[in-house]
Amino acid sequence: MTKKILNKINNIYVGLGEMAVSNTPGDVIKTMALGSCVGIVALDPKAKAVGMIHIVLPDSQTNIEKAKVLPGYFVDTGIPVFLEKMKSVGTKNYKDLILKMIGGSEIGNTVDQDFQFDIGKRNILAVKKKLWSLRLGVAGEDISGKISRTVSVAVSNGKVIVTNKGQSWQV
Repeated sequence: MTKKILNKINNIYVGLGEMAVSNTPGDVIKTMALGSCVGIVALDPKAKAVGMIHIVLPDSQTNIEKAKVLPGYFVDTGIPVFLEKMKSVGTKNYKDLILKMIGGSEIGNTVDQDFQFDIGKRNILAVKKKLWSLRLGVAGEDISGKISRTVSVAVSNGKVIVTNKGQSWQV
């Protein structure tokens, strides 16, 4: 008689301005409803680790106090903290990371009262500029448009899956 071993899947949810990293094979990191927000997924094949951040706005100067409490809310404060957090799951060199960007849609007119219009585009541009300043680039993306996206990445295989209205695709 063969014994069947069931792998336990542990979903880790990432909310607005939050980030998560893992090197546990049963973990799946997810974020939901990426509209104008941008999700960045980091894959480290050497460390067999993944991470995700859910960024809301491009610049922390609009709310410095919020950036101190929740640095992932903003591109400029979130990306450095996120990359540093990847070290806790074995990343030795940021150049080893495969980065994917999802989101940046134009959904609605406002994310925050202080910002109106083109938040998605501004987030995309801010992410790319920040990554370029760190000599990093995006290996895959699913950005812009007018849809909300849910994103998941499994530690076991590193597949980045995007879903919207019952459809799913890989980035």
